[in-house]
Amino acid sequence: MFYHTKKLQYFKPPEKPDAVYAMKIQELIGGTFGEMTVMMQYLFQGWNCRGPAKYRDMLLDVGTEEIGHIEMLATMIAHLLDKAPVKVKEEGVKDAVVGAVMGGTNPRDVIMNAAMNPQHAIVSGLGAMPADSVGYPWNGRFIVASGNLLADFRSNLHAESQGRLQAVRLYEMSNDPGVKDTLSFMIARDTMHQNLWLAAIEDLESSGLETTPVPSSFPLELEKREFAYQFWNHSEGTESSEGRWAKGASMDGKGEFQYVGHPQPLSPKPEPPQPDPILHGTLKSPSAQGNGASGASVVDATVIRS
Repeated sequence: MFYHTKKLQYFKPPEKPDAVYAMKIQELIGGTFGEMTVMMQYLFQGWNCRGPAKYRDMLLDVGTEEIGHIEMLATMIAHLLDKAPVKVKEEGVKDAVVGAVMGGTNPRDVIMNAAMNPQHAIVSGLGAMPADSVGYPWNGRFIVASGNLLADFRSNLHAESQGRLQAVRLYEMSNDPGVKDTLSFMIARDTMHQNLWLAAIEDLESSGLETTPVPSSFPLELEKREFAYQFWNHSEGTESSEGRWAKGASMDGKGEFQYVGHPQPLSPKPEPPQPDPILHGTLKSPSAQGNGASGASVVDATVIRS
């Protein structure tokens, strides 16, 4: 059961409307690493968690917090779109475009940078939408919920790292004190969540439930261990040999890194099998084409050979 409290976690309204910035901040709602993604990711990971109760509880705590972040951003967008012009001020746009042409700038860039998202007026009535900054709808394929907590926690750390990076970039793009104040809170929560997932990874591994490599339940003897810790130099130059990944004990403590400066192919040149004649694919040589007579249909052939 979810329970909504009619107060925001934190919010300072913008000092003035800015429809163009409202379009940009949509990225923090419906972008690949936006709040909708982490909200759904953490909730589904929590609902699907079969591990110790502390992990399920934590995931649902953080996922529910992210619902509040979406409400904060939606409220921010509503303020930024307040009294937004629904009619284009044609003379202003013309002046900017003429100036761009005379100055050697692409007029399209000027128009796009000076325009609000038309869907904010046409579709949402000057409100937030479940979409990113270019209007692409949020997609459930953005989320990761695999059932393996170590794999999921690493994905969560990645999402919070990218999300904080984008929030910081948007912070730098604004001069509005209210916007910057609200984003400052959200950036701080992203700091906490990055630390949270690092702590969760450490906690999970120290418990012995999961270790590197993921999945740790797969028997190591079933993989070709002689290749498990080799770094293959697949480009010109050997600068990559200077990294931690090229020498010394592996990060999982189960092997030694080895730098292979000139990796060689381990199998012969591929020779794909020839296509079945009834599929009419191009064969290796004309002599293999037959007399051109039509064979049985794929359906018939399948029945005959079954």
